Amino acid sequence: MPRVKPFRAVRPTIEKAAKVASVPYDVVNRDEAAVLAEGNGDSFLHVVRPDIDLPPETDPYADEIYAKAAENFRRFISGGVLQQDDADCVFLYRQIMNGKSQIGVVCCCHIDDYENNLILKHEFTRPAKEDDRTRHVMTLAAHAGPVFLTYRDDPTVDGLVNAAIRETPLYDFTAVDGVQHTVWKIDATAGYVAALTSVPAFYVADGHHRAASAWRAGKARREANPEHNGTEEYNWFLTVLFPSSQLNILAYNRIIKDLNGQSPEAILERLASVGSLAETDNSIPESAGSFCIYLDGKWWRLVVPADSIDHRDAINCLDVAILEQRVIKPIFGIDDVRTDARIDFVGGIRGTKELEDRVNSGEWAIAVSMYPTSIDQLMAVSDAGEVMPPKSTWFEPKLRSGLLVHLLD
Repeated sequence: MPRVKPFRAVRPTIEKAAKVASVPYDVVNRDEAAVLAEGNGDSFLHVVRPDIDLPPETDPYADEIYAKAAENFRRFISGGVLQQDDADCVFLYRQIMNGKSQIGVVCCCHIDDYENNLILKHEFTRPAKEDDRTRHVMTLAAHAGPVFLTYRDDPTVDGLVNAAIRETPLYDFTAVDGVQHTVWKIDATAGYVAALTSVPAFYVADGHHRAASAWRAGKARREANPEHNGTEEYNWFLTVLFPSSQLNILAYNRIIKDLNGQSPEAILERLASVGSLAETDNSIPESAGSFCIYLDGKWWRLVVPADSIDHRDAINCLDVAILEQRVIKPIFGIDDVRTDARIDFVGGIRGTKELEDRVNSGEWAIAVSMYPTSIDQLMAVSDAGEVMPPKSTWFEPKLRSGLLVHLLD
């Protein structure tokens, strides 16, 4: 069973919470982060995206980036924007988006449980991104953003949570995107620890790079500590654990740079050989096994024959795998979607209008609107020890960074 523990959180004062809390580092680029943080010196983007405080041409992996992150983090603590609790606690974190609520338990999980697959993964990480976040953790000596974990619903945990949220919250605010964020501080932690450590497995929903970097940073600290005894805080990393039934997965759409030397008519002919193809007014697929494709100013619906999909195969029944195997590789000549610059991925939260705009700009040639992967599919892949194709899931709402931080010491 995976282990959990409470921790002494570094967190904003009640008055500063809404200003500090920021989107995660990896859902905005440098310019978008700068706009979000404009006029707000307390935004945690100054810690997770410190490039906004340096010239735009600065190399994103330059020494100055990490030094600035540490400088800003120390400034937040010395200036009283952030403070550390006196005792170990767990927290409840509720998000409400479009009337739908999800409530997670914020606690620490053990890096050995990540390594030993008691915390199951469903995607590979990219080395450059993993290196970046590992260095960020090591420089700050802190986990600045939590890893988003899920588990199959447990009635004991549900009972504890439902009782606790009747109490007065620690933080309660609505962000500019309309998502409400509410946090409760739990001093009596034993019940949560006992209930969660009886759960058979946790699953990484979002934050594979943060999880991998936490594990790497912990291992590095062990190797550098001749007196390591296993009780150190760096053996643990910051997580939020949500019951799977509450989670909302959006599509992760695709755009392709060019038509691989073919005309739009030739592309449509080849798509028609994959399945049933027809022009449509809809830009969002209605069911799994179907795709909406934007090409030459029109939307087309492609439906793959149901009897050609093996639903016993956890990977090959996924829409992202079907698209990759039957369309992206054979028609567009993209063999590795992980590394080929001719393909990009657009989170479903941006909507299909984003796909149209990118294609209409002339910078991209074709876009594919996907049907979302389900949480049951995610767990089935993880249980099978398999790995999904890249960019298979987009979770919303995103966990805010800066509300709760875990120190390695």
